Amino acid sequence: MNVTVLGCRAAMPADGQASSAYLVSTDSTQLLLDCGPGAVTALSATTTPTALDGIVISHLHTDHCYDLLPLGKSVLMNRHLGAESFPTLPGTRTPPERPIPLYVPVGGREALGRLAGVFPIPTRPELDLAFHGALEIREYEPGDDLVIGDCRVQLRPLQHTMSNCGMRVTGPDGSSMVYSGDTCDVERLTELARGTDLLLCESTLELPDDVSDGHMSATRAGRVARDAAVGELVLTHFVTADPDWLKARRTEAAESFAGPVHLAAPGRVFPV
Repeated sequence: MNVTVLGCRAAMPADGQASSAYLVSTDSTQLLLDCGPGAVTALSATTTPTALDGIVISHLHTDHCYDLLPLGKSVLMNRHLGAESFPTLPGTRTPPERPIPLYVPVGGREALGRLAGVFPIPTRPELDLAFHGALEIREYEPGDDLVIGDCRVQLRPLQHTMSNCGMRVTGPDGSSMVYSGDTCDVERLTELARGTDLLLCESTLELPDDVSDGHMSATRAGRVARDAAVGELVLTHFVTADPDWLKARRTEAAESFAGPVHLAAPGRVFPV
């Protein structure tokens, strides 16, 4: 199993980097975790939306889900307008006959319907079916377990400013990775990540969040990795691409966690 970073910026994309989006791949499955602004462009450098077996959204803040609309429209354009006008990349699958499963928190169906309604295409109404013809919305509850291709995805509630679920993805060989989404929930993230091979953890803040912003610092991410006895830690969801700021966050995490500590960056691939 591999994890490819498509985007790792907090809030809005910047410095040529997309917001949160991560591609989990096995020999037979491609699974997208979150789909923030810029994710579809980044995805096109690796694969195509039509090759995805499923998409799971941790929570409904725009930096984690806003590119779902262009992703769905991309699938429809390939399906309805043909490869002559919108070619897929060589070696990828043809557009699927059935919609791609899209798992969102309860309330996501209504929110995405409102988003799609803002940008109609009167001349080609078939391209307005991003969340019907291209993506099949399936609302999940915190605590649900999913099977997508040859991967198992466990969704567990983690505190944030809105409903957010961390994800534990287990591949066919038993390897596993945990993605935090956005959270300040040290205790429950530690439990979810216990014994995992790779922890992909947001580290938005320079200082620990003791108020209500709902985010993690690199220091706390390192403590979670240590207490959960994970194999390696990847920090992500950064507010800047400044190398000195990023190096300082890595150093802080490494003060608590003795294992490998990595910094997410667009295009980086982490074997699990």
